[in-house]
Amino acid sequence: MAAHRKPRQRSLGGNTARTAATIALAGAATATAFDGTGHAEPPLSPAQVKAKVDKLYREAEVATEKYDGAKEKAAQTQQRLNVLRDEAARRTDRLNSAREALGSAAAAQYRNGGIDPSVQLLLSSDPGRYLDDAAFAERLDGWQAAAVKRVRTQLREIEQLRGAARVELASLKSRQAELSRQKRTITEKLGEARQLLAGLTWSERAALGVDGRASRDAARDLGPVPLAVSTAMAPGPRAAAALAYAYSKLGSPYVWGATGPDAFDCSGLVQAAYRSAGISLPRTTYAQIGAGRRVSRAELLPGDLVFFYSGVSHVGIYVGNGQMIHAPNPSAPVRLAPIDLMPFAGATRVV
Repeated sequence: MAAHRKPRQRSLGGNTARTAATIALAGAATATAFDGTGHAEPPLSPAQVKAKVDKLYREAEVATEKYDGAKEKAAQTQQRLNVLRDEAARRTDRLNSAREALGSAAAAQYRNGGIDPSVQLLLSSDPGRYLDDAAFAERLDGWQAAAVKRVRTQLREIEQLRGAARVELASLKSRQAELSRQKRTITEKLGEARQLLAGLTWSERAALGVDGRASRDAARDLGPVPLAVSTAMAPGPRAAAALAYAYSKLGSPYVWGATGPDAFDCSGLVQAAYRSAGISLPRTTYAQIGAGRRVSRAELLPGDLVFFYSGVSHVGIYVGNGQMIHAPNPSAPVRLAPIDLMPFAGATRVV
């Protein structure tokens, strides 16, 4: 019988030793990666934070303009839907009245229609009146035919109204879904920006202008344009009135989707300012840039609308001396700022 001997342990030499060392190093590297000490990203500098925050604000502003546009279209769709429903209800009431009249006439005809006219004449206590009634019955038949035709027409019109209402309702639901999507985007972008800013000290935020101070100082360096000077240079009384409104809102908070009177987003401020002057402007920057006569940068006058970025996602009201009043973003209130602060995209003169 063969003896069962315990196998001899091999020493860790040659390739085996090198393999073990490699595994050990890989394990150490993996452990370092897992505990976060080997590949931790360096913290962002205040300038890098500001760059990321500015980018997030721009993205949120683009989403805000889309939200504003969807909200405006949803409101218009809801209004059309209400009109269609009201008209359908009115026509249904008229249809029901016509049906009742037809029903009454048909019931009367049924009650009398089974008796031969000669027998009705014999049984009538007033043959003269019967003859008058017979003549009326002949006219009634003609009236019934016309009434039935009207009812059929009313039924078709009501069905058309209901069909149009179904289309508007589907459109409204689509607009509402778009509102929800843009709202989520805005909330996410602004939330991320707030988290980044929370990592800065108060003095760092002040130095970078994310608390609104630096831009006011920049405007002050240019020499603030007094309201009286700005309105005097305006191309007309309505532009002057819009400027007066904008000046009166300096310091108001930025709130996305807001059109005043206490808070604004950028296009909301412009719309509210010109609304106060009796001029109705579209809700979004994309539409506002086409609401007047385009002017060059060299032609700018106080009251002109100035637009920024390639996507025309921001707008302000020019006040003169290279400055504007605008609602910048959630980190700063409505304020004076140089128009050189952002990439210039174009300008429009409303009046």
